[in-house]
Amino acid sequence: METGYEIDLNEKGFIDEPIDPSLDIVKAIQQLKMEKNAVILAHYYQESEIQDIADYIGDSLGLSQQAANTEADVIVFAGVHFMAETAKILSPSKKVLLPDLKAGCSLSDSCPPHLFAKFKEQYPDHLVITYVNCTAELKALSDIVCTSSNAVQIVESLPDNQKIIFGPDKNLGDYVIKKTGRDNIVLWNGACMVHEIFSEEKIEAIREEYPEAKLIAHPECENHILDNADFIGSTSGLLKYTKENPSKVFIVATESGIIYQMQKANPDKTFIPAPPTNACACNDCPHMKLNTLEKLYNCMKYELPEVTLEPKLIERARKPIERMLEISARLGL
Repeated sequence: METGYEIDLNEKGFIDEPIDPSLDIVKAIQQLKMEKNAVILAHYYQESEIQDIADYIGDSLGLSQQAANTEADVIVFAGVHFMAETAKILSPSKKVLLPDLKAGCSLSDSCPPHLFAKFKEQYPDHLVITYVNCTAELKALSDIVCTSSNAVQIVESLPDNQKIIFGPDKNLGDYVIKKTGRDNIVLWNGACMVHEIFSEEKIEAIREEYPEAKLIAHPECENHILDNADFIGSTSGLLKYTKENPSKVFIVATESGIIYQMQKANPDKTFIPAPPTNACACNDCPHMKLNTLEKLYNCMKYELPEVTLEPKLIERARKPIERMLEISARLGL
């Protein structure tokens, strides 16, 4: 049976078996979860129906950490490929499933490991810090991994004279440089396609209509957006801010999937997706949106596609994550 599905996966990246239209797919997924002792993780950028069925909703690293602390045998990651890899790195003995193998990441793709390795060779006296939104191979080339919420503190924990390579996100790296005042950081030229499309002009038009609105932005956004933001933070940080800030209107400059959780937590508030420059574009990640309930069901039923990594790669990629966690613990983050 699995051989046939492997052929199908090579073509489509997911199990494309027909599902009985009379099936209550939500109940069926919940039943499979119990039968297989599985845990379902959903990133904030997933469709709302996937978020509703997940055991944990959150940012990529936090989800992998939560899954590692469970007794589950199977981790089903409704996210993108590098996130499933991170889950495998932190839970090497668990089976990790991804509903669609083609759920990639424009930021991760912008930094091919073999090219980054050559880039790294040009700066032999630099410490390598990589944003967690990257492949396992890139993590293995790193000294420390960081998240969007701790990148500034991780850099500040290092000696002032420590030279640094930061990748793959140039916008997050530039934000770190501005916050820390460091002039010895070299940036890899990578970026997330979603966070580079926001229109400053259109955002200003919204602010004229809603003068009380708060512009909140992820640090993966470009400078012209961050410079005008009322708050800059990770996806979880943005969600927390909307709960704590008394404003009733927010312009959200990140992937629009997070607005579902913002609205659930704040039913009396208004959330406006930051508009893109191109009227034909949208601030949805096309990779994240490849996952569907149907793919999730088939993924759990057939336990495919599975994300696997070589043990030696897991060991090398895990070390910079552990170093980040050690620094974070020391700093009380």
